[in-house]
Amino acid sequence: MPIDVDKAVIARLKTHGETFEILVDPYLARDFKEGKEVPIDEILATPYIFKDAHKGDKASEHEMEKIFGTSDPYEVAKVILRKGDVQLTAQQRREMLEEKRKQVATIIHRNGVDPRTGYPHPPERILKAMDEAGVHVDIFKDAEAQVPSILKAIRRILPIKIETKVIAVKIPSDYTGRAFGEVRKFGTIKKEEWGKDGSWMFLIEIPGGVEEEFYEKLNALTKGTAMTKLIERKGL
Repeated sequence: MPIDVDKAVIARLKTHGETFEILVDPYLARDFKEGKEVPIDEILATPYIFKDAHKGDKASEHEMEKIFGTSDPYEVAKVILRKGDVQLTAQQRREMLEEKRKQVATIIHRNGVDPRTGYPHPPERILKAMDEAGVHVDIFKDAEAQVPSILKAIRRILPIKIETKVIAVKIPSDYTGRAFGEVRKFGTIKKEEWGKDGSWMFLIEIPGGVEEEFYEKLNALTKGTAMTKLIERKGL
């Protein structure tokens, strides 16, 4: 269902000496610009392309055909979103920026460890390092895609190593049903086999920062009966 026009913001593209505007849901527009699959009709408050949305001045089909190669408003709207700017309110911008900063910090926390201790840095410490390094976080760019450049910046302040760990696990038959789906959420099963007694044995590769969380989950699922062994550490 389209967003209420009163809650929409303007997305604007200036090209070929002309201005084109659409009215959009700010949060769905952000998701679209990040590359997520969001139906364009759910993003638009109204299926019209404007020269000036405030005045209700619509773009002509001739103009759209000439510049975009189509007069289909949904196809034109996709181009405006991909290449144009979304005019957020100050509050929306603050909220989205803080959300994106936390997403980046969580990814680094889950995948990185302090090489001196082997343990992950708390997200709060990562956020502080981001502030100290003066890193730029792009509201409209996928958080994962921003991690490499932000890591490079904060490593001057915070020793951090991106690491994955390969762990051998054996789960007794009484708990395999409960654990089967849960452990897969932590990483990638590299190899597995089933014992004659119904036990489940496997190698799993997980992000370095979630090792302790993984062990805690295993203990909870198996009442402390799971057997584990760290096999390999892979770092960047």
